[in-house]
Amino acid sequence: MADLNHPIPEVTTIQLPEFKGTPFHNPLAENSGSLKVIEPCIVVIFGATGDLTARKLLPALYNLAREGQLPSHFACVGFARKQKTNEEFRQQMREAVAQFSRVKPLDDKIWEQFSQQLFYHSANFDDPNGYQSLKSHLEMIDQQCGTKGNRVFYLSTPPSFFPNIIENLGHGGLIYNVTTETKKWSRVIIEKPFGHDLESGISLQQFTMNHLAESQIYRIDHYLGKETVQNILVFRFANSIFEAFWNNHYVDHVQITFGEEIGIGSRGAFYEEAGILRDIIQNHMMQILSLVAMEPPTSLDPNSIRDEKLKVIRSLRPLDLSHFSQYVVRGQYGPGYVNGQKVIGYREEANVNPQSNVETFAALKLYIDNWRWAGVPFYLRAGKRLPKRATEVAITFKEVPSILFARRSKTHENNVLVLRIQPDEGISLKMNTKVPGPSSPIQPVKMDFRYGSYFGLTPPEAYERLICDCILGDGTLFARGDEVLASWKWVTPILERWKECPPSDFPNYAAGSWGPKAADDLLAADGRMWRLL
Repeated sequence: MADLNHPIPEVTTIQLPEFKGTPFHNPLAENSGSLKVIEPCIVVIFGATGDLTARKLLPALYNLAREGQLPSHFACVGFARKQKTNEEFRQQMREAVAQFSRVKPLDDKIWEQFSQQLFYHSANFDDPNGYQSLKSHLEMIDQQCGTKGNRVFYLSTPPSFFPNIIENLGHGGLIYNVTTETKKWSRVIIEKPFGHDLESGISLQQFTMNHLAESQIYRIDHYLGKETVQNILVFRFANSIFEAFWNNHYVDHVQITFGEEIGIGSRGAFYEEAGILRDIIQNHMMQILSLVAMEPPTSLDPNSIRDEKLKVIRSLRPLDLSHFSQYVVRGQYGPGYVNGQKVIGYREEANVNPQSNVETFAALKLYIDNWRWAGVPFYLRAGKRLPKRATEVAITFKEVPSILFARRSKTHENNVLVLRIQPDEGISLKMNTKVPGPSSPIQPVKMDFRYGSYFGLTPPEAYERLICDCILGDGTLFARGDEVLASWKWVTPILERWKECPPSDFPNYAAGSWGPKAADDLLAADGRMWRLL
C-alpha cells in the first residue's frame, strides 16, 4: 500500500537561457507583446514504428511543416528496434500521413522536402551502444541540416521502457546540463501514464530527476492541446462578466463528462493494467477540473498557470472512506447495442481476462475546499461504450427565488453554461425567456456558439500544438511533476479501496447505456441528475 503521507517532492524551477531566433506569438498572450522563438532542432521519436507515431506524431509534424511552424533547420529521427532504411521509414510515414493527417499530402513538393528531413535509427531501448551510435548519428545530422545540437526526445513507448531510455540518454551524454550548457538544449516528452499510483509516480519522478531537470521534462496530456480546453482560460479570464459569478455564491454544482461510444478495441492488455480511473480521470479530467476551478494566475507565465492548477488539486477534499459509496461509483460494460449495432462486453474483448474486475466507467463526487468553491459539488463521470462520444463541462447556476414566476410556468429551469470540448466544440448558455403570446409561459432556450461554423477553420490537432510548444520551451500545456503527484495522491485511495473490495456485480451496465444505476443514484441523493447529452 502506498504511503499517502509521503511528502511529494518539490519541483525546482530553473530559468532556461534566453532564446534567439525567429519570433513566435504565444496565442494565450496576444496582447502582452510576448514573443517566443523556434530554434533549429532534431525530434527523436522512440517507438517510431508504433501506432501513436503513425496516427498522431508524424501527421502533426507534417502539418506543422506545411504551415511553416517548424524551424527552417529541422530533422526527425525515428528510433525503434526493427531494422529499416531511411527510405523505408519515409515511405511508411508517407502512407501514415496520407491516411491519418487532417491535411493530406496532395502536394508532392511539400512532402518531398519534408521527407528529406526524416531519418531512422535502429537499436534496442536497453542497449547503451545504441545510444552512442544515436549520438554520432545526430551529430552527423547537425552538420547536414544545421540543427545546432538542440534535441527533443519523444518517448512514444510503453511506460516500462521509460526508465531504460531516460537512463541511457543521460549516461550517453544526450541530455545537457541546464546549469552549464547555454548554447544548446535537450527536452524529453513523456507520454502518460506517469506512474500507476502515488508510490510508482514518486519513484518515477525521483528517478527522472536524477537525469533531467524539471524544465527539461514535458509530461504530455494531449487533452491540454485541444483548442477548446485552452479556451477555458481565455473564456474565464478575458470576460469579466463570467468571472464575477464563477464561485459558490452563484454556482450550484459542476458536471464534467467524458463519454466514448467505443470499447477498448485492441487496448485490452493495456486496459487490464489501467482501467478508466488511471486512463482518463487521473490525468485528462483532473487537468480540465483544475482549469475550470483555478484562481486567476498572476501572469501567463507557464509556472504561474501551473501553480494555480496545483492549488486546486491540493485543495481536493480527501474522500470519506467510511461513506465511500456516496462519493465513488465504478462500472464495467456488458454486451449491448451502440448506434443500433450489437457489441460485446468488456470481458469478451481481446486480451481481457474473462473474469476481469477492471472498471470501464467511474463516477465521482468531490469537493474543493477553498473559499471560491466551498460547498459546491463537482461530479465527474467517464465511461466506455456509452451512447455517444461527448466531453463537456456543465456549470449549473443556483435557482432564482421562485416568488415571481413559480405559478406562471413549470418549465422554469436553472441557468446552465456548457463548455463543449468534443465533438461539436463550442459554448452554450441556457436561460429562461418568455414565449410570445398573451399567456406568457416561460421556456428555457440556448444561446449557442460553435467554433467550426463561426471561425470556418479546421482546428489543429492537439499534438501539433504540444510538439510546437515543446520546441519553443513553453511548458504551459504540459503537466508539472508536482501536479501529477498531487493527482495520484488523491486518486490512490480509490484504487486501494477497489483492490481491497472487488466488485460483485460486474458487468453492471449494458453497452449503449449511460452507466450503472448507482451513478444516477449518486446525484439523486443530492436531488440532482446527470445532464442529458
